[in-house]
Amino acid sequence: MTDVHEVAADLRAEQDLLDTIVAPLTDAEWQRSTPAEGWTIADTIGHLTYFDGAAATAVTDPDAFAASILDLVAAPDGGAALTLGRDRSPKGLLTKWRANRARLSDVAATLTNDVRIAWYGPSMGAKSFLTARLMECWAHGQDIVDALDVERPSSDRVRHIAQLGFITRGWSYINRGMEVPAGDVRVELVGPSGAQWTFGPDDAPDRVTGPAVDFCLVVTQRRHVDDTALAVDGAVARDWLERAQAFAGGPTEGRPRTTR
Repeated sequence: MTDVHEVAADLRAEQDLLDTIVAPLTDAEWQRSTPAEGWTIADTIGHLTYFDGAAATAVTDPDAFAASILDLVAAPDGGAALTLGRDRSPKGLLTKWRANRARLSDVAATLTNDVRIAWYGPSMGAKSFLTARLMECWAHGQDIVDALDVERPSSDRVRHIAQLGFITRGWSYINRGMEVPAGDVRVELVGPSGAQWTFGPDDAPDRVTGPAVDFCLVVTQRRHVDDTALAVDGAVARDWLERAQAFAGGPTEGRPRTTR
């Protein structure tokens, strides 16, 4: 069974990898638009900065975290001034992100598997809480590498994201006020190292197979399923992957299909 400290270590590694990508950028490159409509690379790092800091506060000072939610809700600009860091220079953003990451890493070292943490919505178990931070870093990092048209090394850290994507199948419907379709889905994935990961019952009538990275891109809404190498067998599986959403917040539609 995955331990909370294993997830914490993988989160740090993913953050460090993204740091190596953005640290050398020029000020002009920091202002490059990403596939996330209206967001630049700087906005993306600002977003990660804010929520990594909020995550550390949620662990160490739940009352202060609860107050920060009220500030976010009351912000007249939808919270952009708070969550996107548009008042900071690229250098200032990078410095603040590193500081908030360090805070989060320090508090993550104190967590145990049975701890629950208040967040935006229901509280989360420590492993799920850190997995969500890892998913956020990886998914928003994809927006950045897409904006830069560069490749990012893949690793088996995506296993955490794949598992989160699988267990949030029901959420993808509930979040839209829809009934979860009856029937199980079997997911069989190949990690970057060649490792085999499976989720769901062996005898499920519907099946998703293919690269784990592609599955993660779909459930984080960074790619349409038709733009991946995933094989999808069954109407229930297909319907899920067309609306999959592994992250919290209101329902979103993800990226449009670019190939046929």
